[in-house]
Formats: sequence, structure tokens, C-alpha cells
Amino acid sequence: MSSSQKLLNGLTDLGIQKMQEHLDYYIELVNKGEKSFSEALEELVEIEKKNNQIRRDIANVKTANFPFIKTMDDFDFDFQPNINKKEMLELCNLGFLDNHENILFVGSSGVGKTHLATAIGISCAKARNITYFITFENLMNQLKAAHHENRLEARLKFFAKYRVLIIDEIGYMPIDMDSANLFFQLIARRYEKNSTIITTNTPFSRWGEIFGSATLANAVLDRLLHHSAVISIKGPSYRLKDKRAFLEAQEAEA
Repeated sequence: MSSSQKLLNGLTDLGIQKMQEHLDYYIELVNKGEKSFSEALEELVEIEKKNNQIRRDIANVKTANFPFIKTMDDFDFDFQPNINKKEMLELCNLGFLDNHENILFVGSSGVGKTHLATAIGISCAKARNITYFITFENLMNQLKAAHHENRLEARLKFFAKYRVLIIDEIGYMPIDMDSANLFFQLIARRYEKNSTIITTNTPFSRWGEIFGSATLANAVLDRLLHHSAVISIKGPSYRLKDKRAFLEAQEAEA
């Protein structure tokens, strides 16, 4: 067995993948005198490090339970000009995490709230901050089931542990008082410990309708808004923009 084959087998045993793919190329460069051994080894190690980072990013994003993979680069800020692009990019720098600040996106259906929340969440996950995405409805169903099965404490700890918890679609339907109290317990546990990202189609003044109690709604909002960035989005449906453009083009041709 040749020494190069032994080296490849060793890299395989160690789980070093990308270096194997480029090994013959760098051996040839060294033999030609175009690179020193140390230069070749340094570049091979860098290739492997980058590959490992990509694999970690993929794993972290996958476990975060995002509904889709979209970043800020995928968002059409020209379509929603009232959104401050600089502010969104700054949030992706993750300074809000150090201060345990929350982010609340408020706006009607389809304006891009979930996309923006997900983009920030993906940045968090790639930076190795444990992140989890869940709809408000799913969250409440899980907390209620845990409460009925006498395992509420464990479930609250599960959702409280995430450095970033994204709760999507608050306000699409009201919840009963027991559910409202469960949600308050979770927000209280996360308060000033970890960051929560919220999307809602309901103005804060109407949250009492969601929770069935103005007092409870105010208690939740007090903890969410105390350290927070609130992004209010007003504009046409981002989700339907391509269909709207298509219809406008058809009308122009008629």
C-alpha cells in the first residue's frame, strides 16, 4: 500500500473528509515545488475547518425547527421600504443577545414578519446559540398537554433553556385562561435571562382579547417589551408580491 493511500485511510479513520478530496492536488503542488509541505498542510487544515463549520451550521439550523431557510439576503427590502434594512442587518450581528433583549415583529398577515424572524434566528443558530422556532398554537398545545400529564415543569424548562426562542403567529386565535397563564409562566422564566422573538398580527392594545384578560396581557407585555426592539411593519403582503406583479403585467398587456 502506498504512503498516500495509507494517509487517505488514516484521514478516513479520523473522520477528516475534505482534506481527502484535495490531498492529491496538494501532494502534486508540493512535488512540483509550488508549495512547501507546511503551506500545503496549512491550507488543507483550513479547508477542513471551513467544512466542519458548514456542517455545524447545517446541524444547528436543522435542530432549530425553522419552517424554511431564508436569510436577510433573501428579503426584498425594496418591496417593504418602511423596514429599516440597516436595523435588520444590525440585529443579525446578535448584539441583542448579550443584553437578553427581545424582538417583536408587529404587522398584518404576509408582510414578512416570519421571514425576518427566521433570518435573525438562523444567524443566532449559526453562531452556536441554541435556538428554537415554534408557532404560538403549537407551543400552547404542548404546554397544555404537559400540564394535563403532570410534566409541565419539564416542558417549561425545555422552552426556557433556549437562548433564542422564536414564537410565531401570536394573535391568530384567542386562548383560554389556563393557556394564558401557562404562556405567562414561560415568558416570566425567560425574562432577563434569554431572548424571545415574537411575531404577531395583533396590536399590543388588543392583546387582552388574545389572553382573555387585560391584566394578564399587560403582565406578559411588560416582560416582553421591557428590553426589546419593536419592528412595526406596514405594507402590502410580501407573500403575494410575485402574484401581484404577475397580475399587473397581465393587465398591462391587455
